[in-house]
Amino acid sequence: MEWHRVGFRSFWRWKSRRRGGRPTVPPEIRKLIREMSIANQLSGAPRIHGELLKLGIDVGQTSVAKYMVKRRGPPSQGWKTFLYNHADDIAAMDMLVVPTISFRLLYGLLIMGRGRRQILWFGVTARPTAEWIANQITEGIRDRPDIAALPVAKRLC
Repeated sequence: MEWHRVGFRSFWRWKSRRRGGRPTVPPEIRKLIREMSIANQLSGAPRIHGELLKLGIDVGQTSVAKYMVKRRGPPSQGWKTFLYNHADDIAAMDMLVVPTISFRLLYGLLIMGRGRRQILWFGVTARPTAEWIANQITEGIRDRPDIAALPVAKRLC
């Protein structure tokens, strides 16, 4: 039975031997990659890989991604959270065309507050111009200093 154990042991030692392939990343570099990913939480593998190359450490980007600290959630808030947090400060605008009974076209500009879904301003004209739109935006948010669309209105003029 001893010869069987020795043969079995030598077979599995041969089977699990190291065969070529990528060289292993030294433990010091693995530790450095982990520390860099913890210190710079918004940095991804490409940026850390670039910083390591600047230091003269030649490691592949996939190896860097493999040894980085895994994060549980997304790196920043999602759109749903962003809209929930800033709903009171967001205004939506839309231009619409209304045909009249005499087949003339009237153009309307609707400004709506996203927070409570209330209409902030509604303007109608037969000939819209950039100045008219800028004036409507200015009038629509005049009493709302939290909505910062005035730079947009000034650029339209």
